[in-house]
Amino acid sequence: MNDPHGARLQIDWARCDGRGLCIELLPELLTRDDWGFPISRDGSREPAVPAELRRHADRAVANCPELALRLTSAEPVRRRR
Repeated sequence: MNDPHGARLQIDWARCDGRGLCIELLPELLTRDDWGFPISRDGSREPAVPAELRRHADRAVANCPELALRLTSAEPVRRRR
């Protein structure tokens, strides 16, 4: 299900205030910790975003009121020859 070369979801803990909108928009990847802050369901710091959830992840990033979410590429850097 997870594409090792696809996007990963990062949470900026310094910005996040635990409102939980991202959890509502992306329940397949995120759940709440004991204090109401988002954590990944698989326990990773930066959960991989499967292609079929990319649209939902984009929406969660765009709607985060604290701008605490970001999608990054996990593609390896290719060297020039």
